[in-house]
Amino acid sequence: MVQRIPQPGELDPIERASRDELQALQLERLQWSLRHAYDNVPHYRRAFDEAGVHPDDLATLADLAKFPFTDKATLRDNYPFGMFAVPRERVVRVHASSGTTGKPTVVGYTQRDIDTWAGVVARSIRAAGGRPGDMVHVAYGYGLFTGGLGAHYGAERLGCTVVPMSGGQTEKQVQLIQDFQPSIIMVTPSYMLNIVEEFRRQGIDPATSSLRVGIFGAEPWTDAMRREIEERAGIDAVDIYGLSEVMGPGVASECIESKDGPVVWEDHFYPEIIDPDTGEVLPDGAEGELVFTSLTKEALPIVRYRTRDLTRLLPPTSRAMRRMGRINGRSDDMLIIRGVNVFPSQVEELVLQLPALAPHYQLVVTRDGHLDALEVRCELREGEVAQETIEAIGRELQHRIKTHIGVTTRVQLLPSQGIERSLTGKARRVLDQRPRNP
Repeated sequence: MVQRIPQPGELDPIERASRDELQALQLERLQWSLRHAYDNVPHYRRAFDEAGVHPDDLATLADLAKFPFTDKATLRDNYPFGMFAVPRERVVRVHASSGTTGKPTVVGYTQRDIDTWAGVVARSIRAAGGRPGDMVHVAYGYGLFTGGLGAHYGAERLGCTVVPMSGGQTEKQVQLIQDFQPSIIMVTPSYMLNIVEEFRRQGIDPATSSLRVGIFGAEPWTDAMRREIEERAGIDAVDIYGLSEVMGPGVASECIESKDGPVVWEDHFYPEIIDPDTGEVLPDGAEGELVFTSLTKEALPIVRYRTRDLTRLLPPTSRAMRRMGRINGRSDDMLIIRGVNVFPSQVEELVLQLPALAPHYQLVVTRDGHLDALEVRCELREGEVAQETIEAIGRELQHRIKTHIGVTTRVQLLPSQGIERSLTGKARRVLDQRPRNP
């Protein structure tokens, strides 16, 4: 794998700025963003007033801790356009998150917001090694989901040739990769594994394709998953982070030369880490819940948005801005099984440690009387495996889960292709089959 490392002259000046220069810009933009939200969004005016704070109270970046949080429920309560800070006529595009229950969360963009978004995604693709003229195969879903169009506009801004494939039609994905010879693919990591499997089904070694970089996001993935993809596809796998409420993909992205966690583009998005239980701001390096405040958004300024992602902020390396650590779970998808906290990412790490198991799994939660029970469904790699070997693998995984996570599980090993595949986006990792209270 040949990496393209940006030269200093290729970077935006802010990517090389001193910490003092960056923080001065952040303070100026944060003061504008809080005032913009307070003056134009009734929810923020009420929330600030109830908390006894005013935009003029922000004299330092640390003063942001005085302001109230925003969460997904806030956006749903103001559905569809109640959080917009500009007249609806100035909103040139609307996206919405799918959501699992209730109304979707609606986000809007002015033309300037679209330009900003394209700029940070272009910066992200460049950080991953992309250059003008590269062909980018976009297999994120298009439509209300921000992934497809976010990647598309960013790649075009960088000067790339875009193949707007979207998700699904896996056979056609492979055909177009073979025919068009793109060098970069943007897709969820779980669906990339589907594409790799389709290559092999067609008798093609995926490592011989034209792809050299994969920019993967929209779902948490582990370093073990990174190694799996890189080895099987023969590419560099880099992480891009974003969420629709804050902007979409491109809030943070890894640099190919270091691959040590996504760099937060801090000139547009101000990050904090908080204790998810108390809301207290934690120092850099401490693990907690990631919170973002937008610094430049016009249509939908977002103040202290609780992402529910559990991570930590790390010092700068390849760029002047701080990095995110690997997301270790979510404060709202943590499973509590008989008093033990379980995150899907913990199980994924253990599954990928066993060479006989494919990187596909599901956690099935049921209730046995008054107690919750967890079943881990995994998939064997292709090839004949003796029954006694299968049983031994199951016992080993069960033992590792008990040892490292502390919960007793049932392990079910399925044949190759036995786990349902994500055809258009995020893998469904948790099946909660517990009865709901009426």
